[in-house]
Amino acid sequence: MENEKMQVNFAPGVTEAELLGLAGYLEKARELAGTIGSVHEFLLKRISEKEQINQKRCYILVDREKMTLKLVTNETDSRNKATVRGELKYYPKFLEFGINTSKTWEPVQLSKFFKMNRAFFKDAQYNMELVTVLKNFKASIDSKVENSRQDNGSRTDNYSQVVNSNLPASFNLIVPIFKGRPAEEIEVEIIADVDGRNIRLSLCSPGAEVIVEEERNKAIDEQLLLIRKLAPDIAIIEQ
Repeated sequence: MENEKMQVNFAPGVTEAELLGLAGYLEKARELAGTIGSVHEFLLKRISEKEQINQKRCYILVDREKMTLKLVTNETDSRNKATVRGELKYYPKFLEFGINTSKTWEPVQLSKFFKMNRAFFKDAQYNMELVTVLKNFKASIDSKVENSRQDNGSRTDNYSQVVNSNLPASFNLIVPIFKGRPAEEIEVEIIADVDGRNIRLSLCSPGAEVIVEEERNKAIDEQLLLIRKLAPDIAIIEQ
């Protein structure tokens, strides 16, 4: 591509100006990002514009781990190439609970959080009881240490700790896991990590992990089905 010259005329008295390169500006303008349905929505409105959407010059990258679809148009034309990225995003409140993550809570801290998010509990009365339990968290620790050494060189070195607390085994939440998807009822366990006087609680839900896997694939497959019906000649590549 030949270099193009550009003439800039300054206003009277102006000797300097900061210019944004046209190529850089266009590059930013050609990158769009949105929810998981963005790729289909973009194609739906632009499919009739043959200069922009030549299906044989477009492709879609599917990344199920990152939960994204990425449409690339005009793949061989650097000046008119554009990308549209759709992403399946977690529901913000689900993330705040910190389920199945490394996030930990102090008992009183978790009780306040549960109290302010009563709307996501299946049973409001049970929520109040759980808040009270966490406010008055009690745990007894039974530790045993066994050390012995025999004349023949055999050695025993065992440590065991049993924690008994007033925490319930589990509770149920009704909360969307992904943005734009229906609410799910999930069973959540409270895991206590006790180290002396230091007590940290974490939330675990095997059921939520199963739903994440199922819903992720379901949402992506729904979009791919819509895209194939609308633009069957666009290559779809699973990463």
